[in-house]
Amino acid sequence: MRQGKSLPRLVMFGDPARGSVAEAIQDFSQFLKDKAKVVAVCDISECRAEILREIDFAVVLGGDGSIISAARTLSEARVPVIGVNLGKLGFLAEFSAAEFKKWYNGIISGKAPVEKRMILSCRVSDKSKGSPQRFHSKAVNDVYITAGPPYHVIELNISVDGEHVASCVGDGLIVSTPTGSTAYNLSAGGPILAGAMEAMVITPICPHSLSFRPIVIGAANVVQISATRLNEGTTVSVDGQVSTGLSLRDVVTVAKEKCSFLIVDNPARTRWDTLATKLGWAKKPKYESE
Repeated sequence: MRQGKSLPRLVMFGDPARGSVAEAIQDFSQFLKDKAKVVAVCDISECRAEILREIDFAVVLGGDGSIISAARTLSEARVPVIGVNLGKLGFLAEFSAAEFKKWYNGIISGKAPVEKRMILSCRVSDKSKGSPQRFHSKAVNDVYITAGPPYHVIELNISVDGEHVASCVGDGLIVSTPTGSTAYNLSAGGPILAGAMEAMVITPICPHSLSFRPIVIGAANVVQISATRLNEGTTVSVDGQVSTGLSLRDVVTVAKEKCSFLIVDNPARTRWDTLATKLGWAKKPKYESE
């Protein structure tokens, strides 16, 4: 936040083609009048880098997918993200429209906690020595490899820091951040990690082995994945939003990205509250007496 009495500079991201987002943009533009300088209202793909360097906060209107998409870009500029949930779940989009207005003064004055989340770098290159990478993307949630059509099982070789760890025969593999531990990783049986941790989870997808369980490794480790058996449609996906095909010549390298992304937490609830209310975590059984 800039020093002095100048108004905070904000950018609002959202898809105006969605009716709820268009309404929210209009509502927030009116609410923020005389409270902030709204530098731009745009889709994240249309926002110029020079704009991001000049703002204090990014208000993302939508759901978790919108925040994840924005975070890959905003991480470079170290702009804190305020997520306003207009979607279905809103695990990362922690504020409702009413809560954003209620906590606005606390957010811009620094009273709302800002959490730093690690992100991953995914690179795909040919195994041939000296071959340039053909794909690179940041990952906020996860990097995963899925079997794809014709949906036969695939076999992936996993190495960590150059040491062979295991071969995974099954439907694929997930490498997740702590933020993404409550996403695909959780559905595949992986553990939940605290969002501010720095670690990675390696989780198999439907492995043909009862003994292949998810493992948690350090953020400084480098994971490399290559294949000995694939399908024509086998794919490497990043956050379920960016993807590329995978061949037997490829090696996938996943490591911690140098930059992180910053997210403004809702002061009204803890992460544990969010787990319980959004995902039903640790919910008691329904006893007869109740």
